[in-house]
Amino acid sequence: MPSKSPAQILLEKADKRANASTGWLSSSSTKFEEAGDLYQQAANAFKLEKLFREAGDAFSKEAECREKCKETNDAANAWWNAAKAYKRGFPDLAIQALSQTVIHLTQAGRFRQAADREKEIAQIYLQDQNDLRRACESFERAGEWYAQEDATATANACFKDAADLHAELEEYQIAISRYDQVADHSLGSALTKYSVKDYWLKALLCALASQDYVSARRNLSRYGQLDVSFTSTREAKFITALTEALEQGDEEAFTAVVYEYDQVTKLDNWKTAILLKVKRGLQQAPGLT
Repeated sequence: MPSKSPAQILLEKADKRANASTGWLSSSSTKFEEAGDLYQQAANAFKLEKLFREAGDAFSKEAECREKCKETNDAANAWWNAAKAYKRGFPDLAIQALSQTVIHLTQAGRFRQAADREKEIAQIYLQDQNDLRRACESFERAGEWYAQEDATATANACFKDAADLHAELEEYQIAISRYDQVADHSLGSALTKYSVKDYWLKALLCALASQDYVSARRNLSRYGQLDVSFTSTREAKFITALTEALEQGDEEAFTAVVYEYDQVTKLDNWKTAILLKVKRGLQQAPGLT
């Protein structure tokens, strides 16, 4: 029979302590405190053995012991440690553990940290599960909590990520209002002002993807009023040329405009995908042969 690993021995001690009956002299909170410490030691030992699922499970048990002792800060930490272990191959469990962390942090009024964890949830939904809808919801929630805590730049980054996802989900109006919101915040600071033209470009591409050329022209001129230098940018000229090609139903001109822009400013995956949707709309438009 193979001998037990140090982690296994610690886990058994922790289980035994957690399930022991309390005698006259010890309180149940002492019992759970001690069990929690043992679970934590077991979890760290499992991490040394690179057994991340077992480490996550042990941290989760530690968290439950901390909750029974009403040690909410320690419980939040234990859930977060569980999530970090689960991230090594168990995204579903990582999300569950992070969600528990968020509950404790929001109840304690620690919204800045709750936003950090909610953003992690969004990233797991996006990268590991390709669940755009849930990723989008988590980015928006994190953004609102950051905004409450005056972490404006971090809030804007989350809202921008949410806007990108709304556009991918073809919810163009919501995406446009999010880009506008982020751009408005960014206009006020010299540090972030340079990124405004990209937000506006994305918002305008969303208007073209929804085949609302009137709004595209109207927004283009509104952005030019908010920042006079915008009208002469490559981005603004690109949108103007695209809109003209679309209004004329000229697919060749549209393709030429995109090609020319891409030669100077490489189009990223998001812009390439949305331009393909714009082009598909052009091909399907009535009256085009």
